[in-house]
Amino acid sequence: MRIPGLGLLVEDAELGWYQSEPVPVPVLGGEPRRFYVDGYVDDPAPEDFHAAIRTFLSLDRSALTAAAPSIFAYYRDITDDILAAGDDDWYVEIKGPDDVLDHIRLGDEPMVARDSPGDGHVYVSLECECDWEPEHGLQLVFRDGRTVTKVGPYDGHLTDPAAWTEGSPDGIVYHRPR
Repeated sequence: MRIPGLGLLVEDAELGWYQSEPVPVPVLGGEPRRFYVDGYVDDPAPEDFHAAIRTFLSLDRSALTAAAPSIFAYYRDITDDILAAGDDDWYVEIKGPDDVLDHIRLGDEPMVARDSPGDGHVYVSLECECDWEPEHGLQLVFRDGRTVTKVGPYDGHLTDPAAWTEGSPDGIVYHRPR
């Protein structure tokens, strides 16, 4: 199967996803990344996937910079919890949003999927590593491949309402779960 922007994809029969050959991704530093696509084959509007992938591939670092305040809020919550527990083994000093991106290793396998039971948008999700939370990491989710709309520990959900409850706030990039 071919998807515009990604080329030929092959099925990972074990997982049921399709994977691309590595393609350069400017927002991730221009390094080639292998994309995983879920739900495309049976989707009634595959052009939504095409648009999200095309948009995501056109992003530059400014998309991450725009999300830095939300990423920093996640860092602060984790750090506050660590310090309150008296466990500073994983403590990392980050002065502010302008420095937080220096403490992230961006994911190298973007996942593209539609939030079918939720809002119906197509999302690109990245599982990243971060210095302040080695266990749960960092998830960055781009709605329609355009803008980071969810930041937090990696939970695999594409939106906060999907992660928490139907009544959870939508449109909030970082939602403290407590």
